[in-house]
Amino acid sequence: METVIENIPPAKPKWLKVKLPIGQKYTELRGLVDKYSLNTICTSGSCPNMGECWGEGTATFMILGNVCTRSCGFCGVKTGRPETVDWDEPEKVARSIKIMNIKHAVITSVDRDDLKDGGSIIWMETVKAIRRMNPNTTLETLIPDFQGIERNIDRIVEANPEVVSHNMETVRRLTREVRIQAKYDRSLEVLRYLKEKGINRTKSGIMLGLGETEEEVYQTMRDLRDANVDVVTIGQYLQPTKKHLPVKEFITPELFAKYEKYGIELGFRHVESGPLVRSSYKAQKHIL
Repeated sequence: METVIENIPPAKPKWLKVKLPIGQKYTELRGLVDKYSLNTICTSGSCPNMGECWGEGTATFMILGNVCTRSCGFCGVKTGRPETVDWDEPEKVARSIKIMNIKHAVITSVDRDDLKDGGSIIWMETVKAIRRMNPNTTLETLIPDFQGIERNIDRIVEANPEVVSHNMETVRRLTREVRIQAKYDRSLEVLRYLKEKGINRTKSGIMLGLGETEEEVYQTMRDLRDANVDVVTIGQYLQPTKKHLPVKEFITPELFAKYEKYGIELGFRHVESGPLVRSSYKAQKHIL
């Protein structure tokens, strides 16, 4: 009897091979991170672009702990009951940026639906602390949706970072499966609201390979432009563990280039589209 093996994931293609990070700037920053036990997403998330970003003087920091209240099917961050808020964290992050001499910092966080303010007060205080200690450092905040509560989003608006980003992650049809507690339209409304409130540069990101169609990707890009989003990043989804959603397809560099061309034609200021693109890839260029 012939044995049929189902659900075999596709083999990882050659274009997903990552170069080892090198260069003097990378070596210097790696040494500082290790010496002072600094916490960056770049290292904890093993980002494939760490060497390139650090060479440009850009790094990403995660605030509000490392336990998320949501259980998205794509994300490697632990889900559960988060720790108590560390009110000294804004100063710690600002100090890390100063030690590393970061020119452009990206700040992100877990979702904190357990908090009445969604963590927005710590977000605001972190931006303020970075501004005080690093007046020449530009900032991008990659925020959660704060459940769409405007008073919490307003704290980000008040802090006024150069770029505010919130990721759609996937197309409308797959949102319930990929981002279990999130809503496609709520994310669009958050991005639209930020722009209406005067944020200079808004940004979002999607990942591919979860079973979306080309037309669904185009529609998501159109939806983002309709919300006046300025920057979009498009990258390949990679499965963090066997417990997470499987990769349905590895998208070719040619198709990523096609999406980039379409995004430019739609009127995005910047489109980063490629297999290894992540939310903060070339982030320092998105303020221009």
